[in-house]
Amino acid sequence: MSNPERQTYVPDQLSAGSFPVMIDTAVIAAGQSLKRGAVLGQVKTSGEYVLCASAATDGSEAPRAILDQTTDTSQGAQVAPIRLTGEVLGSQLTLGVGLSLAQAKAALRDLCLFIR
Repeated sequence: MSNPERQTYVPDQLSAGSFPVMIDTAVIAAGQSLKRGAVLGQVKTSGEYVLCASAATDGSEAPRAILDQTTDTSQGAQVAPIRLTGEVLGSQLTLGVGLSLAQAKAALRDLCLFIR
């Protein structure tokens, strides 16, 4: 009989408090590989979500949600869960080019997404 393998469970610590978490689904645009915790902006013309970047001019420059599941859309757009409300750890977020944590924190506060 072989020895059992010991593994340690390390939870994904995106949540940071007890504020109610509201999760919905959204279409994540093709051509991205995003980790859970990516700060997303929404493209106005398509309604799809992309990693929020401050230099964008298609609507996705404004943070709108946080991705709740690692998603790879390299083969095409996919539906994935996004957080619409709740408290999250800033250290677990992925920010797009030019977006600072302070900017994301200020923009998401109005949407009841609080960054600690």
